[in-house]
Amino acid sequence: MPEAGLGSRFPAASQSPGLLLWRVTNRWQAAMRAALAPHELTHVQYVLLASLTWLGDREPERLVTQVDLAAFAATDPMMTSQVLRTLERAGLVERLPHPTDGRARVLRATPDGAAAARRATADVEAADAAFFDGVDAAAFAAQLATLAAGRDAD
Repeated sequence: MPEAGLGSRFPAASQSPGLLLWRVTNRWQAAMRAALAPHELTHVQYVLLASLTWLGDREPERLVTQVDLAAFAATDPMMTSQVLRTLERAGLVERLPHPTDGRARVLRATPDGAAAARRATADVEAADAAFFDGVDAAAFAAQLATLAAGRDAD
């Protein structure tokens, strides 16, 4: 006969940080989907386009490759490639030959892509502000940064 119960160390599901993170993440992703719907961008499309625009604005001399963008955005390189092709077909991203690496492509947001990223960012940040209202956003962001850094350095 199987043992009763889950065997969790938490007396209530609402005490599990992992479950709470799962629930919050799902609610936040729904808010992001709603904010991005008028822009006809998925969340990952927005993240890659905004990241590429950010890098282009901050480091205009840098030749950003797909590998660079995936690392910056913390996305899977293969998925990044697929999403970039979609953004390229939409005229939001250019994938140009790399001057020294025949296998790589230099990525650049088109003027329409950069404008789309900027318009979407206003709505994403407004959705973020509404979602995190009532929470000390700076302290929460610092805690998330600690988790994002991981424990690999230990």
